[in-house]
Amino acid sequence: MKILLVCSAGMSTSMLVSKMRQAADKRSLNISIEATAEAGLANELETTDVILIGPQVRFLEKQINEKATPHGINVAVIDSIAYGMMNGEEVLNQALQLRK
Repeated sequence: MKILLVCSAGMSTSMLVSKMRQAADKRSLNISIEATAEAGLANELETTDVILIGPQVRFLEKQINEKATPHGINVAVIDSIAYGMMNGEEVLNQALQLRK
């Protein structure tokens, strides 16, 4: 499973990606978690299962959904509190729920 976090420059989510990877490792989950800027999204659609959008770019949700839906990718905005607290476990759970 591949989870892609999207933000404006692909930088602000890098710490969250690290926290999510730690949470996945603790649970022995075979998951790839990456971050990208919205501009790089098109290059990731063929290999992505779930897209989570940073709260600061929630205005892109409709546009990202339009790109992701034809590929069968579920999209959601990351919970603002979990994002602000850099709660990798909670955001990982959000992604896993989307995959179901």
